[in-house]
Amino acid sequence: MKHLLAVLALAVIVTARLAWADCGAVPFKGWVSVFEPNQRAVIAFDGRNEILLLSTDLRASEPTKVLEMIPFPTEPKVKKGDVEVFRNATELINRKLFPVRPGRGMGGGAGMGMGGGGIGAAGPPPPAGTVTFHEKIGAHDISVTHVLDRRRFVDWVEEYLRKEGVEKPTIPTPLRAVVEEYLRDGFKWFAFNVVDLGTETVTKDAVQYRFKTRFLYYPLRITRTEKGDTTVRLLLISPRLVQIPDLGSAKVRLVHRPVTITGDELRYLDKDMRAMLGTGNKLIRIWEIRGRLSSFKRDVMTKWY
Repeated sequence: MKHLLAVLALAVIVTARLAWADCGAVPFKGWVSVFEPNQRAVIAFDGRNEILLLSTDLRASEPTKVLEMIPFPTEPKVKKGDVEVFRNATELINRKLFPVRPGRGMGGGAGMGMGGGGIGAAGPPPPAGTVTFHEKIGAHDISVTHVLDRRRFVDWVEEYLRKEGVEKPTIPTPLRAVVEEYLRDGFKWFAFNVVDLGTETVTKDAVQYRFKTRFLYYPLRITRTEKGDTTVRLLLISPRLVQIPDLGSAKVRLVHRPVTITGDELRYLDKDMRAMLGTGNKLIRIWEIRGRLSSFKRDVMTKWY
């Protein structure tokens, strides 16, 4: 079969120095280049809640720490996820799309592979943000922050990094502008993730974010400060079909027809997703988004149709 269904979920392929398809990122050493050959994401959505499971392959041109910044519409609950969900979901979809006939093996068929904080005077004023969660999850040092004053929030972030030991922390001006855009749009929760990188590509532990939302959400605008082209694949699990909306210059397509899975099959993939979505049959499918990172003017935000 000439058409090869490619990488599970969210695989980011770029030629630029840095490509984060779900978050803004700041190397602690400004001259260092950071590369992300693969990022995988599974989204479970029930119309009121979302579970976003992320895992990345990362490396840097020299050892450094990197700060990732992910905006959320409501407070996310964070815990360690299971990186095997991605591989298991791929295998399940392949079995559904390409069932093995008696007497035939799996070889030769097409399938989907894994692919490779307050500053001020006079008082002082209330803080611009408050940390509601901080925990070390594998290689990730994650903090969840509630924004209290959007006008001073970026300065608060730089002060927070300074207290964490970063010398002369600076949020680049383009990233400042995008963060302030999210704040104007009512996004008052940010997850900050600090990771240590070396020169060898390693797969970081999966992280699960669960949050309340009336619309399926995946951040794309936060990547607008980066350069290069990207291909994003989102693996969606939901009781009903969700249509990815028009994203302007980005090209959107459904990679394969929706596949039905049972409650038991979903429990095999991820117990938290099964508990949230319930016992009935669910639909699983992969959406692909292609475009230049600098062209992403809209996030994935959509309801049932």
